[in-house]
Amino acid sequence: MPDREKESPEQLDRLGRADAAERTERTGRLRRVEQSEQSERAEQSDRAERTGQPETDAERRRRRAQFLRDLTEARELRDRVQPRRAKVARLRHAMRMRTFRW
Repeated sequence: MPDREKESPEQLDRLGRADAAERTERTGRLRRVEQSEQSERAEQSDRAERTGQPETDAERRRRRAQFLRDLTEARELRDRVQPRRAKVARLRHAMRMRTFRW
């Protein structure tokens, strides 16, 4: 960050706008992905309702895998947003593992 101190206010303003534009683009991309996933889920549930058959093991495993991916993504996001809490949780986990006796 010391390099940023040497930059002029105009350069910093441009950098700030670029960061904001990148965040907006990322948010838009996430929204599009979420909307496509929701429409996919709705389509799958409609298909299951129309056939009147119970879901197969493959469908259940696919839904479970998607849920676990979403859960992992949410945890990673929480860790990025709250780094101090994530660090404390890692240290606590390490302490538990060290004190565990076989």
